[in-house]
Amino acid sequence: MLKLIARACAVVLVGASPVLAQNYPVKPVTVVVPFAVGGPNDVLARLVGDHMARDLGQSVVIENAPGAGGTTGSARALKAEPDGHTLLSGNLGSLGAAFALYKKIQYDVDDVAAVGMLAGTPNLVVVRKDFPAATLAEFIAYAKANPETVTVGNAGFGSNAHLVCLYLENLAGIKLRHVPYRGTGPAMTDLLGGQLDAMCDSTPNVVPQVQAGTVRALVVAQATRLPAVPQVPTSTEAGLPEFVVVGWNAIVAPAKTPKPVIARLNGALRAALEDPTTRKRIEDIGAIPPGPAESSPEWMDRFLRSEAKTWGTVIRQAGASVE
Repeated sequence: MLKLIARACAVVLVGASPVLAQNYPVKPVTVVVPFAVGGPNDVLARLVGDHMARDLGQSVVIENAPGAGGTTGSARALKAEPDGHTLLSGNLGSLGAAFALYKKIQYDVDDVAAVGMLAGTPNLVVVRKDFPAATLAEFIAYAKANPETVTVGNAGFGSNAHLVCLYLENLAGIKLRHVPYRGTGPAMTDLLGGQLDAMCDSTPNVVPQVQAGTVRALVVAQATRLPAVPQVPTSTEAGLPEFVVVGWNAIVAPAKTPKPVIARLNGALRAALEDPTTRKRIEDIGAIPPGPAESSPEWMDRFLRSEAKTWGTVIRQAGASVE
């Protein structure tokens, strides 16, 4: 009798994924953004969310859960029921560097099931309009003359904005004063208000402000100029060619989410990214939608693990850690 029950359970379990995928989703899908409203993760998740909702036939709800460089909300999302109704929008900070940086982190790379890449997000160094430096070289000279006085905002230690500025410090031989926020949206508000001197952040948050003339961009941390802000010099043109840091944002789910559900979500995400209107809106803020080769869950899973390994090495070599 026990063998018969076991076999019956196995049949039910084997058949559960296709049934779940066929009926999925049965309720609204929540995408947890582990940062405050207005930052890159939030902006990109909202840009694709509406289109994904139409494809899935259910509402896609963006839930902001900031704290601890994105690790608080990430842990909650990745510990949710793995049924595809709770997802996470993460980046190289929360899904790459955080594993090595945070000593008491409540999740690891094996808790993640990749859905797909949202966008590549080049990084820029921007300063308040009246900051006494018009170029990256002048910024570095000012920071050297005034160590640990130039304030730079970020979304918490280990976030993308924090890591990019740390890398700049290391390359340029400067010391900045890092000011953590619950997201780079609030940090940008203070930069606009003159309470901060600078930020090292990705395109969705800074490009609209550069275009509006409300902040000044000193450099884009890559080898080519950005079409969205073509006046901003590259790192090579600015005199620091090693300063190349391209961020990324992705949609992931809790581990053990059934593969058919992942495939359904990936299809909805791809459809959103292939929509001309959505794609243009992403490109207009300087982000880079993934190409066909970078759109699968399998590619994203390999990339995520590679990034976690790469940033883990960097952080351990630097001796950095957060309790």
